[in-house]
Amino acid sequence: MSSFSQIIGHERQKHLLRQAWQHQRLAHAYLFSGPAGIGKRLMALALARLLFCPSGTGCGQCPVCRRIDHNNHPDLHLVEPVDGQILIEAIRTLQQQLALRPYEADRHIVLIDDAHLLNSSAANALLKTLEEPPGSCLLLLISSQPQQLLDTIRSRCQTLPFNRLGTGQISQILQQQIADPEQRELLIRLTEGSLTRALGSDHELYLQRRRSLFAQLSRLSPQTIVPLLELAEELAGDKEQLPELLGLLLSCYRDVFILAHQGAAALVINRDLLDPLTRLAHQCGPQRAGHRLAALLQAHSQLLTTANRQLIMENLLIRLVS
Repeated sequence: MSSFSQIIGHERQKHLLRQAWQHQRLAHAYLFSGPAGIGKRLMALALARLLFCPSGTGCGQCPVCRRIDHNNHPDLHLVEPVDGQILIEAIRTLQQQLALRPYEADRHIVLIDDAHLLNSSAANALLKTLEEPPGSCLLLLISSQPQQLLDTIRSRCQTLPFNRLGTGQISQILQQQIADPEQRELLIRLTEGSLTRALGSDHELYLQRRRSLFAQLSRLSPQTIVPLLELAEELAGDKEQLPELLGLLLSCYRDVFILAHQGAAALVINRDLLDPLTRLAHQCGPQRAGHRLAALLQAHSQLLTTANRQLIMENLLIRLVS
């Protein structure tokens, strides 16, 4: 786990939080918003270490810091989604804990990860805590989709936006992890400033599966309806990775759109697929490439509001091969 000084990037956010802590002006609730995988949770845990560490540095070496790193400090409460949502039972349990005095520290710290996944009952229950917060409590909400939170929840938190890490910052970290420079540059372009994507357990998604998925799509046509429906079922069944898979397809068809408009190869994200992307761009032409890109954007948006993933995928694939 990292202290403030060890976190790469997000200098403004670190400065604001340090200043608020030093002048005893921390808000009772913060909303850390920004793209997934860029360090919001890391920053929240670093803040918890700073506040709880006996030396006031978040040293990472003392027993208190180590317990925070292992998620077993009695005054640090982590709330996370289960099966894609945060239920009211988790918030009620939290409220019972916050009604008690802190065991060791001078306050409770609550970290709610993926807060946009609070269901309606849980969100309304949390709102009561935000409206009448316990005196010795700091709530840290983390979200990559803050627009899905209730307006009343957002208004009761001090929002601290986080931006994607810069290319140079990502490259600096990846150089220590990935030896192949071409693979490293590809991951930098594909993962859009997200270290979790670049270094996470599923980073092969951005390399091999992206290539195989694009190859599968390239073999489909309006006449291959059975393979098309089978692929739609496969994609719809991968609930956890489906948004990322659509994001990768968006990057591919964005490249096709650019190439169809005679854009330079230097603008292409998926440069390892340049030849098949160029062939598809010539087959589609600018208008059809635009229609396919629009179909992907619509499907990506529908996933946020529609439960029938199978129907969304079938409709998308039909539009991509028509």
